Amino acid sequence: MSLTVEDLTVYYQTLKGDVHALEDVTFNVKSGEIMGLAGESGCGKTTLCQSLIFLNPPMKYIKGHVTLNGTEMPIWDNEKMNDFRFHDISIIPQYAMNAMNPIRRIGMLTRELLAAKGVDYKEKLPEIKHRLDLVNLPHDVLKMYPIELSGGMKQRMVMVLSTLLNPTLLIADEITSALDVASQKAVVEMLIEFLREGCCKSIIFITHDISILYQIANTILVMYAGLLAEKASTETIIHAPRHPYTKQLIASLPKIGAKYSEERLKGIPGQPPLLLNPPLGCRFRERCPVAFEKCIETPPFVEIKPDHHVACWREM
Repeated sequence: MSLTVEDLTVYYQTLKGDVHALEDVTFNVKSGEIMGLAGESGCGKTTLCQSLIFLNPPMKYIKGHVTLNGTEMPIWDNEKMNDFRFHDISIIPQYAMNAMNPIRRIGMLTRELLAAKGVDYKEKLPEIKHRLDLVNLPHDVLKMYPIELSGGMKQRMVMVLSTLLNPTLLIADEITSALDVASQKAVVEMLIEFLREGCCKSIIFITHDISILYQIANTILVMYAGLLAEKASTETIIHAPRHPYTKQLIASLPKIGAKYSEERLKGIPGQPPLLLNPPLGCRFRERCPVAFEKCIETPPFVEIKPDHHVACWREM
């Protein structure tokens, strides 16, 4: 097993109090697996993955354990986490196209990054060139400044930089959101190729677009308002979801060939709750079409079938 997360709880400190951005999150990611992480903006996707690698203030660790290949990661201690970052866990950030230093040539930037981890650039150069080939970038890109690259090229270069030391877990945070459809397809295919080549051992792919996860993910974890809603295989989530929120997410996807005059898109009425003072019980209760009295209590995230977990009183 690659990654195990148990009862992870992370808040944001504000002048008005703590924002309950992530509470009692428990799941695992197996070796060789691509797990998709889906949900509306503000549901906690990025907070979850940021907390696995770097607790940037005002983020505050409350409780929980994160184990990678049997070793617990001290996510509450940013200094100790330096031993894990890049070697064991790495991230392609949400704004990867702006992640590179604009006043450094890419080759120099790569050299400095490797030197910080005690790795010799010259020894690693053949592997760097091989990975540039994997993402269809010319070797001369190492002599360029980031501004000389297109958005898609920057995205692919950051993919190379993030996986140079073959991390056990690679986190891809909304890496297709700023790309056109053709570039999205290319980046997704390259990410799968990185896994096949051993550039990483497992991937968490964050997106609000479930249609992309259908193409790439083995399993999908759905979040809502800082809590887990449902986790199952991609086929199960797409074709047989059990949580009302997941069902409405799937129903909101456009269908190929459907005409607006015949079948209108369905949205989810209402808004997610504010997490400064989150509501009692199920946080989807106010928007849920099947809510009942029991929903005033918080439903546990339980396994209802093998490898299918749901947090909904209707499904227990």
